Amino acid sequence: MTTLNEQGQEVGHPIPDWTIPEMPPRDTLIGRYCRVEPLHIAKHADDLHAAFSVGTSGADWSYLPYGPFDSLAAFESWLSETCFSNEPIFFAIIDLVSGKAVGMASYLNINRVYGTIEVGHVHFSPLLQRSRVATEAMYLMMGHAFGTGYRRYEWKCNAFNARSRKAAIRFGFSYEGVFRNHMVVRGHNRDSAWYACVDGEWPQLKTAYETWLDDANFNAAGQQVRSLADLTRPLLVATD
Repeated sequence: MTTLNEQGQEVGHPIPDWTIPEMPPRDTLIGRYCRVEPLHIAKHADDLHAAFSVGTSGADWSYLPYGPFDSLAAFESWLSETCFSNEPIFFAIIDLVSGKAVGMASYLNINRVYGTIEVGHVHFSPLLQRSRVATEAMYLMMGHAFGTGYRRYEWKCNAFNARSRKAAIRFGFSYEGVFRNHMVVRGHNRDSAWYACVDGEWPQLKTAYETWLDDANFNAAGQQVRSLADLTRPLLVATD
């Protein structure tokens, strides 16, 4: 939507009631299948290291600037150095069935003035991948960001990371393009693919997530009836 300024030029629509949001509260987010809670070394490091160690090839770490970690001590050292500043805000993802931490994610690149926020450092262990726990965790974090007052929720990844790009689309993030020479990671150039969803899309995305997560969407064998990608695809926006 556009409006015209006094010179007759197109500009963005006015937001007369805009209020700068607070930093995202470090709340515990509770769903039916998972709990997303602020990361703590003593509480989560052992479980996370064990879960991440299930994948022994190291392929899950290829597009992250850290890991894999050969020992619990090395992992705890990285957590201590990286995960407890004001930003990023790291969370552990807890499987409610096992009670164990099986993944992590964070809010980062938080710009309160513009109301933008990114979900990143997303690392699902093999115990979490392709599960209702993983999807619900992303649903809870997205809802928490929009509920706090942010207007734009971003997902960025290495342009070569096909799994992450597919996940972004499945989770309802619209593709916005590639930033070339965006970073240097592990001594290699990284072009970054950018995806985002915005606050006006959240009500329909919320319905799509809740429809997918509902028990009625799974048969007796636990197989999905409708995929989340099918539910979010009509909500994606072409930005070019």
